[in-house]
Amino acid sequence: MRIALLALLGLALGALGGAALGIGAGLGWIEIFRTTHIDSGMLVFFTFMPLGAAIGGLGGALLFAVIALRDGEIAIEHQPVHRDR
Repeated sequence: MRIALLALLGLALGALGGAALGIGAGLGWIEIFRTTHIDSGMLVFFTFMPLGAAIGGLGGALLFAVIALRDGEIAIEHQPVHRDR
């Protein structure tokens, strides 16, 4: 259950971060290729932002799921240390 919740958290955070990076990439594209002002807003918000959100969401979900799985493996393999005095 914890792995699924962390994957959903990674999906949400990754989508937000990916959308922000998509907007930045779209603005860079407009500056480099001198897109007209009428098309530039539509290009950024209907192409780059959704692509960035999708890629970031999938990447964030995978990253958080892998981290949760590794943490679970470490916790299972960990054994308490007994000290004799």
